[in-house]
Amino acid sequence: MNISVVIPTFNRGNFIRDTIKSVQNQTCKVDEIIVIDDGSTDNTKQLIKDLDIRYIYQNNQGVSSARNTGIRESKNDWIAFLDSDDIWEKNKIEKHITFHMQNKDILLSHTDELWVRNGKIINQKKHQQKPSGFCFLDNIPSCKIGPSTVLIHKKIFNDLGYFDEKLAVCEDYDLWLRVSKKYEIGYIDEKLIIKQAGHDNQLSFTTFAIDTYRITALEKHLESIYEKEIKEEIIKKCNLILKGAYKHNNEQLVLKYEGKLNLYK
Repeated sequence: MNISVVIPTFNRGNFIRDTIKSVQNQTCKVDEIIVIDDGSTDNTKQLIKDLDIRYIYQNNQGVSSARNTGIRESKNDWIAFLDSDDIWEKNKIEKHITFHMQNKDILLSHTDELWVRNGKIINQKKHQQKPSGFCFLDNIPSCKIGPSTVLIHKKIFNDLGYFDEKLAVCEDYDLWLRVSKKYEIGYIDEKLIIKQAGHDNQLSFTTFAIDTYRITALEKHLESIYEKEIKEEIIKKCNLILKGAYKHNNEQLVLKYEGKLNLYK
């Protein structure tokens, strides 16, 4: 298997060398490493200029655009994603290759992950358990597949499209919903990435009312056999948004999501 690794980055000079090194130190070497610099204003380019990678700079357009650029620029059919603040264990690619050699019909696999915040391990809760198989319903409450854990075949993008560039966050949640509705998902039950959680340059940590983006993603699937379950989840998320909106007197959110709540009840 020839594999391209796509690493989107924006102002993460303090993380990115370790991230790239974790790819270069794999027990099974990848074919190419592509760093998509999404308009960094720090010293990212200088920090990695001595590393054996493809470096592509673009004006800041968001992580979806950066990943999509990497997909289009990659020369291989198999693509692994790695966020520029995460680290792979040395045998991650080896484990994926073994899995896909044994499961040739599966076009996406992902792994478990170790979450670390300020040097301390964060225990994942039961509702965050990783999905496998045909698992669309397992994925609708929240994103349970970490981008840095994934190896995916380009056939899926050709079939379903790329990351939605209109979504500032939850673009991964949106894509995994589309994938899991049609494709079987493979799961390697080992913690093969180290995820740095909760730092101040993390979109999911800094984005206000993140459930608004999840609702947008869910609404794409209303006309399906899962309509009932999707409406139930949208109602839950509307109620969560409204709870915060009432607390902070956000009239714009109240008006919009009271309307959605009435629509889906």
